[in-house]
Amino acid sequence: MDAVPSKRILIVEDEKDVVDLLTLNLRKAGGFALSTASDGTAGLTKARAESPDFIILDLMLPKMPGLEVCKILKSDPATRHIPVLMLTARAEEIDRIVGLEFGADDYVTKPFSPREVVLRIKAILRRGNAEETHDRLSAGPITIDPARHEVRVNGKRIDLTSLEFKLLRT
Repeated sequence: MDAVPSKRILIVEDEKDVVDLLTLNLRKAGGFALSTASDGTAGLTKARAESPDFIILDLMLPKMPGLEVCKILKSDPATRHIPVLMLTARAEEIDRIVGLEFGADDYVTKPFSPREVVLRIKAILRRGNAEETHDRLSAGPITIDPARHEVRVNGKRIDLTSLEFKLLRT
């Protein structure tokens, strides 16, 4: 197991047993820092605040459906790069097609193999790392990541307006 988790995963799921199963298997796999949200609105808020490396997203959520969460995340420059795996009981072909068209990187139906989900997450993260452009700018404790539209000071994310971010980059 890694001493320091290297990838942050947000699990947006309202079924506690599913969250517990995913948490157990992701912790066992090692290398992941996990956070959870039990409804769509909280999931969207956490995704924007934490800028995770990966999101596991249920479709049928209270307060805001998973498809809407995915659509909003994928239309926002600050979050569009975050891979999303939809994990849902909706197994019809049309559901899978719509989920992928809304920007999901993968779609897994319940019931699912926890081990397979962990391997799918690792594969998507590997592909993302290979495709990543390393145009991050660092100066002392400050890191600017234009691809994520994010600024960190000593590893802590700093919220900036679009104008502030543009000014900082110039």
